[in-house]
Amino acid sequence: MRVETAKMSSKGQLVIPAAARQEIGVEEGTLFAVVAFGDTILLKKMERPTGEQLWKDLDRIAEEGKKRLEAKGMTEKDIPGIVERRRKKG
Repeated sequence: MRVETAKMSSKGQLVIPAAARQEIGVEEGTLFAVVAFGDTILLKKMERPTGEQLWKDLDRIAEEGKKRLEAKGMTEKDIPGIVERRRKKG
């Protein structure tokens, strides 16, 4: 682990030193989560999910939805009617 300094520009931009970028394997376009607490700012590299991971997540969400419907005694066929009633309520 290295400790280096960076200076903020007038636009609020920071340059992450090259050694730090190389250490965590980031390049242009990498997304970061930014968390501020007290006088500390934490940057966390965000991984972009693969298409396969997205499909797995969607399948998991769909399964959870089916379980919740079943727990309420409902089926997928009930959903359009529920959506329509909610839209009418505003």
